[in-house]
Amino acid sequence: PLSFFAYGLGDITPAADGGPDFATHFDMLQQLKTWGFPVAAQVRTALGAAELVAFHKEVGAARDQLPYDIDGVVYKVNSLALQRQLGFVTREPRWAVAHKYPAQEMVTRVEGIDVQVGRTGKLTPVARLAPVFVGGVTVTNATLHNLFEIRKKGVRLGDLVIVRRAGDVIPEVVGRVPAAIAPVATALAGSDALVDAASAADGTAPDARRAAPRQGEGEDAPLGERGSRPAYVPNFRMPRQCPICGSAVVRERGEMNHRCSGGLFCAAQRKEAILHFAARRAMDIEGLGDKLVDQLVEGNVIRTLPDLYRLGLTALAALDRMAEKSAQNVLAALEKSKQTTLPRFLFGLGLRHVGEATAKDLARHFGSLDAIMDASVEQLLEVNDVGPIVAQAIRTFFDQPHNREVVEQLRACGVTWQEGAPAERAVLPLAGLTVVITGTLPTLSRDEAKDLLEAAGAKVAGSVSKKTHYVVAGAEAGSKLTKAQELGVPVLDEAGLQALLKNGPAKEAG
Repeated sequence: PLSFFAYGLGDITPAADGGPDFATHFDMLQQLKTWGFPVAAQVRTALGAAELVAFHKEVGAARDQLPYDIDGVVYKVNSLALQRQLGFVTREPRWAVAHKYPAQEMVTRVEGIDVQVGRTGKLTPVARLAPVFVGGVTVTNATLHNLFEIRKKGVRLGDLVIVRRAGDVIPEVVGRVPAAIAPVATALAGSDALVDAASAADGTAPDARRAAPRQGEGEDAPLGERGSRPAYVPNFRMPRQCPICGSAVVRERGEMNHRCSGGLFCAAQRKEAILHFAARRAMDIEGLGDKLVDQLVEGNVIRTLPDLYRLGLTALAALDRMAEKSAQNVLAALEKSKQTTLPRFLFGLGLRHVGEATAKDLARHFGSLDAIMDASVEQLLEVNDVGPIVAQAIRTFFDQPHNREVVEQLRACGVTWQEGAPAERAVLPLAGLTVVITGTLPTLSRDEAKDLLEAAGAKVAGSVSKKTHYVVAGAEAGSKLTKAQELGVPVLDEAGLQALLKNGPAKEAG
């Protein structure tokens, strides 16, 4: 069963209206305990840094005996008045700080290196390990992050490696045990010395409780008898084709990660591709959420995006928690989504680096999907805000025959949009301006305001900076408005926004 420790209060009746009135955080926790809520037994007050450090050491010493996992302790300002005065930075309180414990580490051997394909197409090399007990769990696989990390750490098949549970959750390979240390592994088995010596050899030793694997644990022979790497073990190389779908594997210039270019076709990316395609700012297919997509993908009901439009009432109604009425609603939403716009469709395809604004720029510039699909890198670079990386990503996507096939099948299923002539190369009135929208406007939704600004050439950003030209603020604007006032950024109301759209930046009112 799920259990919890209470550590704070949510929305409560103010003290002036008869609600509880606490002076300190500690008092509040004690009252919660009196009311019957579970509160961690280790909670206490401390005065000064020395007492905080002593508390950290005390809890760390008892960590293995706790009936749950922890990765650190949290220090909080006790006075609630001071907490209110200190406030927050975004979502993080200025009055609290976490003091983490070093990750636990163990030594084992790399028995193989596999490649996993994530939901976004990223290829991650994963070490297959001789089973080893780390931080309360038996670990048999650990991430190697990317090819450059493997090269940096010098890890090859058959090596003895140090394994850590990063954040006490995700196992990772810290590095390999140096050759000078490997022959003495058996003699040091069962103590902290092997990990300490190996980490000290490459300068990465943290202060942590560590233990080497016991002799022969998870293997047929003691570590020390096989500690040396064979005369030659080739470097690991990333595959040229995706191990899931066979599409070309690419790595953009300056990026660390390799990616599958299969996109819409790759089974590993299928769920994410469907959810993105159905999103409100893409094809806006209401009712097609996480749980339904999970069932459709895991049951192999849907393999590609066009399969969405081939769904029947019987197949949908047979799914868990999907009554006939719900199934009819989803089918109606799918039918409605067939009438869309080119920017929405293009955004829904999920091309790497192509967000809503870029999709609109591409549609405006080329006028038709075929023109975009056939455009050269040089032609794509003529589009507003499209640089070499984005242009190459678009070209790579449409160079894959199966991606083009998905597009044609979607058209055959009845998905349509209006197309027109390429836009004239006129300068838009708000080109070059960056605008932030915050709060609730009287008559325009935030999406509507964003569409109007982008159609006029402005870039709509999510945060305020020195590069922001205007902030459009409605009711309950919050921290973005405060930041704009601190930086001296002009603030417009909805009337000022309409004036900006009508007259340009020189004559706005507000």
